[in-house]
Amino acid sequence: MTDRVRIVVPGDDPPQIAGSPQLARLEPYGDVVLYEDRPATQEEKLERVSGARVIINTRGVVTWREPELRALPELRMITTCSIGTDMIDLEVARELGIVVSNQPGRTAAVVAEHMFGLMFALAKRAAFQTRELRCGRWTRQLNTMLQGKTLGVVGTGHIGAEMARLARAIGMDVIAWSFHPSAERAAALGVRFVELPELLGAADVVSLHVRLTPETHHLIGKEQLAQMRPGALLLNGARGDVVDLEALVAALHSGHLGGAALDVYPVEPLPADHPILSCDQVVLTPHAADQTPEGVELLNEGAVDNVIAFLEGKPQNNVAV
Repeated sequence: MTDRVRIVVPGDDPPQIAGSPQLARLEPYGDVVLYEDRPATQEEKLERVSGARVIINTRGVVTWREPELRALPELRMITTCSIGTDMIDLEVARELGIVVSNQPGRTAAVVAEHMFGLMFALAKRAAFQTRELRCGRWTRQLNTMLQGKTLGVVGTGHIGAEMARLARAIGMDVIAWSFHPSAERAAALGVRFVELPELLGAADVVSLHVRLTPETHHLIGKEQLAQMRPGALLLNGARGDVVDLEALVAALHSGHLGGAALDVYPVEPLPADHPILSCDQVVLTPHAADQTPEGVELLNEGAVDNVIAFLEGKPQNNVAV
């Protein structure tokens, strides 16, 4: 290929693809420019990607909305180091003919394992008891046994399916909700599909794995939290805005819920004074479900695969179609 292209990583903080051997695979195709810090302003972000035909977006906090996309006439492709694409205005990208490639299912096992681990940490009150011991208190509080209990999986894509498999392996009963349930899918996953209110009322643990769309924004709000069983546990490994966090804080402080484990938040990084941090029975991680050495390299490899496929005229995983 003689037409070398400009490929830009506009803000790789915290580090995702910096130093990855995967970047060397792009040398025959173009010149890669990587910025290790986040752009401080909109103007700086646009300046960094000026003239780029391809953007490798490694961090969801670097967003591409309508004004930026219309200001980049040479841009033809964005690939994410993620499954989610909520940081990109897909409708405008589609209008402008910009390919947007994500990585569906690539790290499903990694993410599901993380959320499965958070479920155990929450059920056994690991964070709460660690804090109590550090304060010199020997606090007796009953834990939750998970074997024989019911897990409600909300969203049965790759991650939700893996979460269901792990839960069944320890003897949990699994029910599920999806926008597109089917008998075939239920049989394949070993679950029973139910309506969302039934799931919320029956599950001992509710685990969220849906994409963020207008339909799923605050899918779990005050009304839905009230429908959950007293003492139930909530896990969010989807996107922060799938849950009304203010309503969740209220449900936790009231004692209605037994706890919540979150890896995602409406604002990231999570503000240091956010009310969720005042809740005792929470387990929190910083959007790190896929952050293992294996997960990081799987995503780096997938992003580079997407770029090469596009540059060779065979775009894959295009969600802006």
